[in-house]
Amino acid sequence: MTPQAESVLDLFRATGAYLEGHFRLTSGLHSPNYLQCALVLRHPSAAEDLGRRLAAQLRAMVAEPVALVVSPALGGLIIGHEVARALGTPFLFTERDPDTRKMLLRRGFTVRPGDTVVVVEDVITTGGSTRDVVDTLHAAGARVLAAGSIIDRSGGTADVGVPRVALATLQVATHRPEECPLCREGVPVVKPGSRPA
Repeated sequence: MTPQAESVLDLFRATGAYLEGHFRLTSGLHSPNYLQCALVLRHPSAAEDLGRRLAAQLRAMVAEPVALVVSPALGGLIIGHEVARALGTPFLFTERDPDTRKMLLRRGFTVRPGDTVVVVEDVITTGGSTRDVVDTLHAAGARVLAAGSIIDRSGGTADVGVPRVALATLQVATHRPEECPLCREGVPVVKPGSRPA
């Protein structure tokens, strides 16, 4: 693990954001570990620091100026805003339609064809939410240059349709519910994220 990744995880541990137990992730998978970014990002100085670090990695990855930062609500809101601040760009967010489950730009947010965009999320496990935002932006004609997250729980394997970076990449055990050893042991499962199970 890189020194930067280790320092990010140290920050999670220091703020009580690195949880151990039995968790149902947004993806539906189960895991013995959970990284609750909200517990880190509730500290403005930590959020600003992580946003600057992620902005620097995105800036190094893309060869042209970024016009917008876009994040999925709810998890990406704080870190996306901090990355946008560090890049000196406006920030928008998408919301999931409760009926269709598709990501939508609402609240008067728009992108123009050709806008150069980066997508920022707090944690990627399967990459589904980030990919949904990328697809929404592509459909609107935007050019999504890259994606970034604080944590990549996929071990680097998640495909979001564009190049991406993370401040810390982890290989965290995940299991389908029917194959979960903690379920077999009868350990109660907790859904700690912002979306219902």
